[in-house]
Amino acid sequence: MRDSDSITTVPAEAAESGAGRQSVWALAREALRGGRQDYTTLPLRRAVFLLAVPMVLEMIMESVFAVVDIFWVSKLGADAVATVALTESMLVLVYAVAMGLAIGVGAVVARRTGEKDPEGAARAAVQAIVLGLCVALVVGVTGVLFAPQLLALMGGSPEVVAIGSGFTRMMLGGSVTVLMLFLINAAFRGAGDATVAMRTLWLANAINIALGPFLVFGWGPFPQMGVTGAAVATTIGRGVGVLYQLRALAAGRGHLGVRRRHLRIHGETLRGILRISGNAIVQMLIGMDDVTVVLKDKIGDVGIDAFGIGARDEQDRMGHG
Repeated sequence: MRDSDSITTVPAEAAESGAGRQSVWALAREALRGGRQDYTTLPLRRAVFLLAVPMVLEMIMESVFAVVDIFWVSKLGADAVATVALTESMLVLVYAVAMGLAIGVGAVVARRTGEKDPEGAARAAVQAIVLGLCVALVVGVTGVLFAPQLLALMGGSPEVVAIGSGFTRMMLGGSVTVLMLFLINAAFRGAGDATVAMRTLWLANAINIALGPFLVFGWGPFPQMGVTGAAVATTIGRGVGVLYQLRALAAGRGHLGVRRRHLRIHGETLRGILRISGNAIVQMLIGMDDVTVVLKDKIGDVGIDAFGIGARDEQDRMGHG
């Protein structure tokens, strides 16, 4: 047997042994670089490590983002923090639907990728975008038209409604960015492109962290927008993240690439995603409705502030993990 043949027929056990001797830092660097790899042929521990590292870092960045975001808003007083907490309690419903749909999207894309069917995976990614746009249209129109009434319904005081309607209107109106981040990142992770999902969240949150204080306090040439500035910074950061996602989909440098021929509604794929997602959405709604119920029961300004900070961090970690 020629030397070249012997190299190509190394047993899986030997490959796994070699992977075990590779340093953790080298594996971590490889995980952060990403690239096209067939995870179905890699040793199990190596595949799990390469996928887990970017997912963990994605979660860490999102948690840091939540803490920094509420830090700047807290400088504006209790009414501003209450605005954030009450609006986040409304967004719980959006997060729950997005997380449930993301489970279906990730499952379908992962199955098609494992079947070596990139066309099917691309079709599923497009259906994820369609679903996100449909949900965002309902939430966005409702939020833009009825933001003050929704804040009052949730127990916001007249002062909270007065200063917070702009924040609520922007966050609910820009919910399309939330849904796109959830669903497209689920597609990337399902395809084995977890590094792309990580970079998306890092980019979105870095922009929000950097832009937040400038818009909240009016530093430099930026207008002083108060609590509404935090919503604008968040929406801009998430929007840039979505643009990065779409660019990555169009480039197709990883396992997932979308072309013009995929840009249509595919009923069978859409029904498959919804069938998988149905139970997950119900489960998420049941698990997260306590946030809305507790805040609506008017637990007081201090209680709203404290509960909202903790709930926001928990939602972010659950949603982007």
